[in-house]
Amino acid sequence: MLNSSQTNDVVCSKRPNDRTTLLKLSPYWEKTAKQVTAGALTGCVEVSITYPTEYVKVMLQLDDRSGVARQFRNSFDVVKQTINKHGIFGLYRGFSVVFYGAFPKYAFRFGAYEQIKQFFVDENNQLKPKDKLICGMGAGICEALFAVIPQESVKVKFINDRCSDQPKYKGLFHGIREIVREKGLRGTYQGVLPTLLKQGSNQAIRFFVFESLKEWYDGNNYPKNKAVIPILGAIAGAASVFGNTPLDVVKTRMQSLEAQRFKSTWDCIMQIYRNEGLLAFYKGTVPRLTKVTLEVAIAFTCYNYITELFFKNSH
Repeated sequence: MLNSSQTNDVVCSKRPNDRTTLLKLSPYWEKTAKQVTAGALTGCVEVSITYPTEYVKVMLQLDDRSGVARQFRNSFDVVKQTINKHGIFGLYRGFSVVFYGAFPKYAFRFGAYEQIKQFFVDENNQLKPKDKLICGMGAGICEALFAVIPQESVKVKFINDRCSDQPKYKGLFHGIREIVREKGLRGTYQGVLPTLLKQGSNQAIRFFVFESLKEWYDGNNYPKNKAVIPILGAIAGAASVFGNTPLDVVKTRMQSLEAQRFKSTWDCIMQIYRNEGLLAFYKGTVPRLTKVTLEVAIAFTCYNYITELFFKNSH
């Protein structure tokens, strides 16, 4: 017989004349599992569509002006040169790292946001503006610590290696094994501070802007149209790009194969400024703006659609 603490987590039901006891998750854990699953599925859809823009962004940010001539003139030149050398699928080089990482990344992002949100909502299930920022930042930090930092570190090294004259990584798992062998586990946790700052501010801005716009839209008397969701997501994504592209540039440099050039995050910032100037902190803004607006629009649209599907019969 279940005691009172056990019944909080598990609900037992038994059909008449059936010896099989079916264990069912409590409503809380069932809801959490659905939210986490919805986040993971959202990530898979999003990265499959937007990865080429991520590839272009990383290539531009790694095209360091100091010491060697620049290889690419602009975003379109990256696309042109890549397709000429490797075909259309060349724009998906390094994709496996991001695809496998999308499951935990988006699961932590949306799962953490929904959990943290429960501590701040009022009796009407609404968040104050500052609480939207706090919940978004908390989600971004969780996402960074448990998924983004190791994934991004491996991804940047993998793309960097693939584009070198003599690639040394034979595949994703071989690349991870070599990175760990050469640099230890620290090799997969480089650029921790800039990544925490980037992801925390990213999600703080995105969730704040999206939730605020959606709250405003839901509160007016206009006929509701689901086509508005991707538009709100795109606006939230654009806001985050202009807010933290410098952090993204620093993060990319700190996670590249040449990260040993930098003694610390601050040293990386100073070297970029001295060698390349202030505008270098906004390298890759155009492809990142394209990628992020599309990414966030798809992410919020998919997550809203999947959660509606999961919870449509829940009352």
